[in-house]
Amino acid sequence: MKSRAHSWPEGFLKLGLRRPLDLLLHFPLRYEDESRVYALSEVTPGASVQCQVRVLKSAIVYKPRRTLIVQVEDDSGQASLRFLYFRDAMRLAFSPGAQIRIVGEARRALLGLEFIHPRVRSGWLALEELKSQPLLAIYPTTQGLAQHVIRRHVQRGLSEILPKEWIPKARLVTLGLPDLDQAIRRLHEPQSLDASLEAAWNRIRLDELLAQQIALRRAKQRRQQRLAPELTDPSGLTEKLLQTLPFELTQAQKRVWTEVAQDLAKSRPSHRLIQGDVGSGKTVIAALAALAAVGSGFQAAVMAPTEILAQQLFSKLLVWLEPMGVRVVFLKGGLPAADKRARLQEIRCGQAGVVVGTHALIQRGVEFARLGLSLVDEQHRFGVAQRMALHESESGLVPHIVGMSATPIPRSLAMTFLADLDVSVIDERPPGRQPIRTRLMSLARREELAERLLGFIETEGQAYWVCPVIEEQQDAERALIALEETAAWLAPMLGERLAVVHGRLSPDQKLQAMARFVSGEARVLLATTVIEVGVDVPQARLMVIDHAERFGLAQLHQLRGRVGRGAGQSTCILLFDEPLSEPARERLRALYESDDGFELASRDLALRGPGELLGMRQSGEPSLRFSDLSRDRVWVDYAVRFGAELCEALDSEERLGALAIEAEDLRSLLERWAHRADDLLISG
Repeated sequence: MKSRAHSWPEGFLKLGLRRPLDLLLHFPLRYEDESRVYALSEVTPGASVQCQVRVLKSAIVYKPRRTLIVQVEDDSGQASLRFLYFRDAMRLAFSPGAQIRIVGEARRALLGLEFIHPRVRSGWLALEELKSQPLLAIYPTTQGLAQHVIRRHVQRGLSEILPKEWIPKARLVTLGLPDLDQAIRRLHEPQSLDASLEAAWNRIRLDELLAQQIALRRAKQRRQQRLAPELTDPSGLTEKLLQTLPFELTQAQKRVWTEVAQDLAKSRPSHRLIQGDVGSGKTVIAALAALAAVGSGFQAAVMAPTEILAQQLFSKLLVWLEPMGVRVVFLKGGLPAADKRARLQEIRCGQAGVVVGTHALIQRGVEFARLGLSLVDEQHRFGVAQRMALHESESGLVPHIVGMSATPIPRSLAMTFLADLDVSVIDERPPGRQPIRTRLMSLARREELAERLLGFIETEGQAYWVCPVIEEQQDAERALIALEETAAWLAPMLGERLAVVHGRLSPDQKLQAMARFVSGEARVLLATTVIEVGVDVPQARLMVIDHAERFGLAQLHQLRGRVGRGAGQSTCILLFDEPLSEPARERLRALYESDDGFELASRDLALRGPGELLGMRQSGEPSLRFSDLSRDRVWVDYAVRFGAELCEALDSEERLGALAIEAEDLRSLLERWAHRADDLLISG
């Protein structure tokens, strides 16, 4: 039995950290400087600070949930501390007059400045004592996983499993980069926020970019060596669907379908990404591709990241495909045992032509008779092993892969770096869709907005109200509080006309809430970004995005695209808190001025670079985590050139040796970044 000290916390698995090495590459979000103390009057909402304060009083309140509230002060003002998770004994530590230090991020609440779950230290420190405080690394985390637990495991990794440098020293000196082990240690334990920290980041970025380049190039080579079924649709099912659809494809859809159909007809496995702005009509292309597989005697698997999205895809495909005699099956977790056995048997014997589901599609026991096509929607949301699972085949034939993305990636970026897949773009909207009006509104006008909302749902349609959610534990708690407070504020006005969806609900609870909204029973859906993709309710024509300044531009555009899907004018209201930072102001201005996803993607590229955009691409390999293709252009160019050199050398151990690099170094590189290292195809 493992000792407690060496156990692997469950929270690490939630973060996708399955190996000690993963934890070494789980770098801090930021560093807190506990050498400085701020007066409460100096604190800006949103800033992470340290304050030395006195306790005035503490109390437990029970609405909207059991919470410990502590009132504190210093010589310049007052603030409150809010704790959702606490033991009764904790309240005793906050006795009136106690001197404490608090470290955390402040926010503006109804009653003034507030800290949610700050770290609390006993006693004040003198100026000299403060100066000796080290920089404290703050890591991305999840509920139930404390920062000190992450730090303890990181320290163990730094002492036991630091990876060795593999790039020849002369190259690193020329590039001005530290050794890999030095870079990792410096990022976890910086002595100061100076240029050496940026050099350490650059060494990590180069490592990641090289791993990505090698993986992409070798993945394409692997695919070209395999055989795939020729999905030519001799049964004519695709043409039949085109004739029976109640609408005509746009010219862009026709062009993209021609490109996809040409891919599917080849005997070599294709890997194509269909990009289309929100509401551009990607799902019908997926339906046509699925029919091409079924019409050729094969099956198609359609995988989506959430049950909400999978359910909506299933409903659409059922309407289109079932009248043509195609059996469409929905597979999800939590099915009754008898239902699950029956559906698995249909898949196994080939009776199910199209199978739609979540990650349940790749669980043990799911066996396809003749899988010819894998359609993966929002594929970036799946883990690497999950993404690869639908690419495997027992028959010797490799399924074609078609990914779909509603996040536009500028074509120049796709052509420069994403060399392992082909890209098709639906750059035209279906006819009859009206542009969505976008309005900006200060949070100070929230009450006025509520009155307008009531009038809208009584006379015109349904509405979304979206609250932000952030992954880091303290921020996630704050976001959940914000959603609960908004629900408590809206509930008296809306009653049964309000439905609530957020990440803490069970899948069944989410589906029940969504069903009430889709049916029209609920007129307002209060949600987190769980509705960002896939939700299609044509009668919903108003979108309110709360604290819009906290969202990225691509995410704001995705959310706005949930309305404007039916007849009539739709509106998106961006509620923002003041003062706005300049980047937030630019994001909101861009959204106000344009509703074209590709134009917004280009502006996003100019605002902050394409790191996140690349993360949205559909690929069998993991996305970049630390590199930004715009900001890090020097390292990108070097990685493309050096990566090509390494891939050419992989065909010969002798040529690798001339580069002073061993094949094992490259295997370790790929494994370090969660790529497949067993397919390097190194000869002799």
